[in-house]
Amino acid sequence: MRLEGGLSERVRNWEALSRWERSELGRDLRRQGMSYGEIMDLISVKKSTLATWCRDVPLTELQIEAIKERTGSVKGIPRDTQRKRREEIERIRSSAKEEARWLIDDFIWSAGVALYWGEGFKTHGQLGMANADPDALRFFMKWAVIYHDHDAEFRAKITLHADNDEAAARHWWSAELELPLNDFIKTFVKPDGTGHRKNHLERGVCMVRLRKSADAFHRTLAWIEFRKRSLGTILAERAAGAIGSAVDS
Repeated sequence: MRLEGGLSERVRNWEALSRWERSELGRDLRRQGMSYGEIMDLISVKKSTLATWCRDVPLTELQIEAIKERTGSVKGIPRDTQRKRREEIERIRSSAKEEARWLIDDFIWSAGVALYWGEGFKTHGQLGMANADPDALRFFMKWAVIYHDHDAEFRAKITLHADNDEAAARHWWSAELELPLNDFIKTFVKPDGTGHRKNHLERGVCMVRLRKSADAFHRTLAWIEFRKRSLGTILAERAAGAIGSAVDS
C-alpha cells in the first residue's frame, strides 16, 4: 500500500521520533486506512499501544473493504461486538410495550411503574432503587417479584454518615425489608464536612437492586415510556375538555 503525505519519511525516521510524534504517525497511518497488522509491519509498536492511539480514528466502509481485499482478513478491523445485544434489547423493549397494553389497567403495575419513574435507577442497566422509606422499597421489591421474576434475589447497600450507628442501621433495614444481612454489601459512609445536610437520617438511605436484572431494567424503561405517552394523551384530552368547557360557559 502506497504511503501518502510524507509518511514514508516519517516511518524511516521512526527511531528519532518523540513519543508524541510516534503516536501521531500511528494515527496518520490509521487514517490512511491501514489495518493494525499493516501498521505494525512498518513501525515497531505493540498492538495495545496502537489501539490506544487510534481508538478515536474510525475507518470508513471503503477502507474496511479495502483491508479485506488486501489482506483477506478482518484482523485490525473494529467489530461491533454489542450489535446482538442491542438487537436483543430492542426486542425486549418492543415486547414490553405490547405487554403494557394489557397491563395498563392493573393498578399495582401502574403504581410500580410510576414509583420507578420517579425513584428508580435509570442508568447502569440494573433494576434498583434508593430510598429512606422502607415502605417504598418493600413495594418495589414485591412489584419486581410479581412483574419481573418470581424467584427474584435482591442485594442492598446502605449509605450513612460518619456519626450513624452502622450496625443498628443494618439490622433495622434487614428487618424492615425482610432481607438477610448476608444480602447487604459494604456500607458507604459519607465523611463529615463534605457539605451534606446536617440533619442526618438516623438509619440512612438504603439502595436495593434486583440481581441479574439487565432485561428487567430495559422492560421497565419501556413500560415507563409507554405510560408517559398514555398519560400525555390523557392530559391533553382533559386540557382540551377544560378549555372547551370554559369557552361554553
